[in-house]
Amino acid sequence: MQTYSYHIPVMLNEALEGLNINPDGVYVDLTFGGGGHSRAILERLSSCGELYAFDKDEDAIKNALDDERFCLIHDDYTNIGKQLRLYRKTKVDGILADLGISSHQIDEAERGFSTNKSAPLDLRMDRRNSLMASDIVNTYDKEQLKFIFKTYAELSNSGLLADRIVRQREEKSIETTSDLIEIIEPLALKGRENKYYAKVFQALRIEVNNELKNLEDMLLQCASLLKEGGRLVIISYHSLEDRLVKNLLKSGNTQGKVEKDFYGNVISPYKIITRKPLQASEEEIMNNPRSRSAKLRVGEKIGGGNNG
Repeated sequence: MQTYSYHIPVMLNEALEGLNINPDGVYVDLTFGGGGHSRAILERLSSCGELYAFDKDEDAIKNALDDERFCLIHDDYTNIGKQLRLYRKTKVDGILADLGISSHQIDEAERGFSTNKSAPLDLRMDRRNSLMASDIVNTYDKEQLKFIFKTYAELSNSGLLADRIVRQREEKSIETTSDLIEIIEPLALKGRENKYYAKVFQALRIEVNNELKNLEDMLLQCASLLKEGGRLVIISYHSLEDRLVKNLLKSGNTQGKVEKDFYGNVISPYKIITRKPLQASEEEIMNNPRSRSAKLRVGEKIGGGNNG
């Protein structure tokens, strides 16, 4: 049994089944991380198959696989179309994206992703970017902060939270994860503090990395890159991500705006393979608690634009 020290691939078998791999096909892993999903895809490819992987995190690039069928691209997945054209790949057989942050990013304290370790308030997935979470909590005005926490964390007390951060930073700059947790602790429900902290950090992480806009940009490119019969497999970890994926598969757009043809059929480039999202088994959750919130959806590219 293979061990994964950098990141345990979530819902690995379900993802592979969703891709419905053609051994001679061309596949894309948009979130390479520790390479767990990529390794498993390569095991199912013949000598003629190809796998292109993306990751913007320099730490992940160090995990590149030594395989002539494999190419790792150090770039954001929003550039999937442009990068694949550089490799003369205009159509592929399958695209996979595991949207969760990696175990390595959480466990490496200096990245600031963990609420359990005192570290610089960073939260950048790509450290080439300049904006950090500390910049947000120290410079955004109250209304901007309220919008972030209400929109990206769906917190009912987002106004109180924004007000408290603005008042506290006047006394002392907020530079570390523990600085922030000390400020927000009184606003968390007793016994559910960790869940509250996780939501606050999620909101900041989404803002730092422009995650939802980037996800939309990527999703909207996939239909034109997939061959007819090609599969799109997306693993999401919170409702904001899952909603975009669900809307895309249902309607072909991330707003979920449904259009129908003359016969009343929904116009979409995808046939929905998973009517309800797949979730991790109880056994997987026991072995990897971070898979608890994962939802996996699969769409198959169809011709003619109708969602059968």
